[in-house]
Amino acid sequence: MNRWQTFFRYEAPIYDQECFTKNTEAEIAFLKTELGVPAGARILDMGCGTGRHSVPLAQHGFAVTGVDLSRDMLDVAARRAKGAGVEIEFVQENAETFSRPGAFDAAICLCEGAFSLLGAREDYLTHDAAILSNIARSLRKGGRFVATMLNACRMIRRYSDADVAEGKFDVMRMTEVNRMTMKDGTEIELYERGYTPPELELMLYCAGFDIDGIYGGTAGAWNKQAVSLDEFELMVIARATSRAPRR
Repeated sequence: MNRWQTFFRYEAPIYDQECFTKNTEAEIAFLKTELGVPAGARILDMGCGTGRHSVPLAQHGFAVTGVDLSRDMLDVAARRAKGAGVEIEFVQENAETFSRPGAFDAAICLCEGAFSLLGAREDYLTHDAAILSNIARSLRKGGRFVATMLNACRMIRRYSDADVAEGKFDVMRMTEVNRMTMKDGTEIELYERGYTPPELELMLYCAGFDIDGIYGGTAGAWNKQAVSLDEFELMVIARATSRAPRR
């Protein structure tokens, strides 16, 4: 069990009480518009967590596959789907390795469910670039992709030289370091990578996407707003192209 699986074992029972989960209905309406696929379309939810987006999308008639590393989060998602009376394929697998070439019409990767969540010495190019390539590979040509990720500009403005010296922010990796003590005394150190718009443009292009736009993407307030330096998250809307890997 890696550090993120350990964290989500504690987080799973309370995840849906987090403040950023409170505007799901509006987020689903936004996704339906931006993904632009009809009912019955196949949607991949990479890093689906507790099914906060997977289940409502299934209720709207989409065929959803939710992928997550955490068994605990998936157990919550399965109970949610059962309670909603919908069938969803939930897969426990690392987003770095999951792919089904051309199997999906659209994909989402939201709220740091997989993208940006690094191991202690893990390089973002081997982690996040692999996730983007797997998603591009799994989409049909032209399939739409909506993702959110942490905004590195906010990180740079938030942290001081003293924070860097104390190890709270790794400026060379553009990574936040969060040291947490859980209720039972378990200590966890988590690493989350932030991104700038130019980095995202390059990574998505190399993975096989064309970008439709990069916006402010803080959860609960999705409306394709312009990027702000202090925006908590960025949002990317993109399309898979013939450059995407197919094997």
